[in-house]
Amino acid sequence: MNLKKIFATAILLLVVLPCYYNYAFAQEIDILLKGGQLIDPKNKIDAKMDVGISNGKISQVASDIPAARAKKVVDVRGMIISPGLIDIHVHVFAGTNKKQQYMDGPNSLPPDGFTFRAGVTTVVDAGSSGWKSFPLFKKNIIDQSKTRVLAFLNIVGDGMGEHQQDRNDMDPKMAATFAKYYKNDIVGFKVAHFGGPQSIPVDSAVAAGNLVNMPVMVDWRGLPPENSLEELFMKHLRPGDILTHNFHAGKGAGATAAMYKEAIVDPYGKVRPYVFRAQQRGIVMDVGHGGNGFVFSQAIPALKQGFIPNSISSDLHIGNMNAGMKDMSNIMSKFLNMGISLQDVIKLSTWNPAMYIKRTELGHLSVGAEADIAVFKIRNGDFGFIDSHGFTIKGTKKLDTELTLRAGKIVWDLNGIADRGWANN
Repeated sequence: MNLKKIFATAILLLVVLPCYYNYAFAQEIDILLKGGQLIDPKNKIDAKMDVGISNGKISQVASDIPAARAKKVVDVRGMIISPGLIDIHVHVFAGTNKKQQYMDGPNSLPPDGFTFRAGVTTVVDAGSSGWKSFPLFKKNIIDQSKTRVLAFLNIVGDGMGEHQQDRNDMDPKMAATFAKYYKNDIVGFKVAHFGGPQSIPVDSAVAAGNLVNMPVMVDWRGLPPENSLEELFMKHLRPGDILTHNFHAGKGAGATAAMYKEAIVDPYGKVRPYVFRAQQRGIVMDVGHGGNGFVFSQAIPALKQGFIPNSISSDLHIGNMNAGMKDMSNIMSKFLNMGISLQDVIKLSTWNPAMYIKRTELGHLSVGAEADIAVFKIRNGDFGFIDSHGFTIKGTKKLDTELTLRAGKIVWDLNGIADRGWANN
């Protein structure tokens, strides 16, 4: 080859290769979230960052990723990028069996209609199904939902319904056997709505948990006074077990001193000392807002005294979806307005719950993680927030879910920020 051909080839390579390189890299990122404030508690990131998504995974997190490398660029300047929320207390075994209530019944809700619009990408059904009914739950709900649906298995074999008071239907070995077999779906065991001595279902659930190294979630709200919350914490539950509805207050709006007996804040507004000791021991304190599980008269004094819950959850069901609870972003907004930082509110709704259910592949935006993402905008204004008993507080900040991605797919887009305007067609 003569010098002219060598020179011409070199010039061609200098021109063509950069173009090919840029083209190749432009195809590398499917979706680029650009210009947002990334809050990723697991990775201790709170900074302006771009997030690249490829093949359903987080492919790059950096301060400035060139837009030319992405097929789709979403401008999220002025917004918060968060890991997709993990709601560890919901009831989503929806069905038509009125006798069964939450187990294949009308009290539960189909997950996809209530998750993505609030930034939630993973839910954990809290005991709607037991080992007998779990296969139906998996077939009808888990396998049919875009939302990632996991489960705490009720210690009652039938689940939450007409047989939930049947102590003879509590079988730790069968519950553990099903949890082991369905280990991709079941994360622990649940005690709920049992109207007798709590040592019966709690000890059964803990026995199941010990067999497969899984946590137990306990619903303690409104149960008979012969049960001692302190004994539950110190003698029956293990570190890593979960108390939900930790800001409940008795049985009604006009709770008396007797009704306050097992609430974490006493009638004089003081957090009971054993509650701090239990949390230090490793008992997980979960919000579990629900329709009767969260009141400001408990939450506000507790927060002021330094009692911070370990996780935020909704207890989503038909009785609260249009009431004070509404959704996870609304509950998070309540905590913002009660003085908890945005960073901590996101941690309590993402990385913390991922650790408690032992699914540490979730709840963060590390490179290689599944791209479950929520994008929020903080609205400033005059807002009102309602608790489970109809009492309100005023606030100045509110989280709106602008965008939700589940496994790299856009599943919620409030204002069309990820789409082209009609004038551009």
